[in-house]
Order: sequence, then structure tokens, then C-alpha cells
Amino acid sequence: MKHEAATDDGVRGRIIEAAIEQLRRYGGAKTNVVDIARAMGTSHTTLYRHFRSKADIFDAVVEQAMRDEAAMASAFVEADGPAADRLEAMVLALQARKRERLAGDPEIYALYRRIMEERPEIIAAYGRAMTGLVERILADGVRRGEFQIGDVGAAAGVVRDAVTVFVHPMHVEAAVRAGLPIEDMARAVVRTLVKAFVR
Repeated sequence: MKHEAATDDGVRGRIIEAAIEQLRRYGGAKTNVVDIARAMGTSHTTLYRHFRSKADIFDAVVEQAMRDEAAMASAFVEADGPAADRLEAMVLALQARKRERLAGDPEIYALYRRIMEERPEIIAAYGRAMTGLVERILADGVRRGEFQIGDVGAAAGVVRDAVTVFVHPMHVEAAVRAGLPIEDMARAVVRTLVKAFVR
């Protein structure tokens, strides 16, 4: 059973990669399941064994991007150094990743909009995961004596709410198009929050 599951995961991964390639070439509107299957050298029935529809494949593309971001953010949780520095670095890294995707992968970035409108549960799960990472950094800061926080979970929610505007795909896109100094703005907000935590 383990081998079968690993094989299924491998096929799903190849489908996602083929979908990304087609999306980059033709965009979401012009990419279909037959195109993806053709790029893989297989039939579209093979794809339907793993995904119910094109929309499901596109969801998986965005979920993979989100897992990539979560893995990157986790590195700051596990790293050594002051919690305040790691929190700031994590927020700035997430923002930079969004800006890189907007500039270098616009067709993939465009899928975020559909996900937000049609699959709010995916966004909610991502938000919970990222808030959990923030909570771990804050808890580590409390353990180290850097922060004085009575309710770490509530504080993590405050951080999430304060920085969402700097990492939310739609806000990042709007800020970039408006030419706002979004990195400096995010840094100022995080540093202001940290001052409250070290009171």
C-alpha cells in the first residue's frame, strides 16, 4: 500500500508540474486537461484518476505554492537567533516570495484570485498554518526572555492580522502596481509589534 501511495503521489506531482508548464505557456483560460495530458505523453483519463477536474489541478498548483511558502517560513521558526529578527525576516521573506511570483510567474499568481473566491477553505487552512508558525516564534521569544506575552495565541493572531496586508496576494499586487515601499512598510509594522511584546 505504501508503494502504491508513493506512486500516486509521484503521478500527481508530475501532473502538477505539467500543469504549471502549460499555465506558463498558455494561461489558465487556455489550458485544459487534454493539453496537460498531452504534455505528459498520456491520456486525459489518466489525469482524471487523480484529479476530478481542471479546477482541482489548478487548486493543487496553488496548494503546492503554499506548501513551498510554509516550508520556507518554517526555516525561520527552526533557526537560531533573536525571535524578533526571525519574525521580521519571515514576514519579509514571504512578501518577497509573493513579489517574485507576481513578477516571474504571473499566470500561476493569477490562480490565487480564483482560489480566494472559490476555495476559501484552502486559504483558511493556509492562514492557520502560517499563524501557527508565528505562534511558535513568539513562544520561543517568551522562553528566551525576549518577549513578555500573556496569551501567545492571541498575539500570533494580532501579528497575522497586522501583516496580512503585506503578504496577501491581492494586496501585494496592488502595492507593487502603485509603487508603494511595501518592504519598508512591513518592516515598520513588525518592529512596532515587537516593541509591544518586549515592554
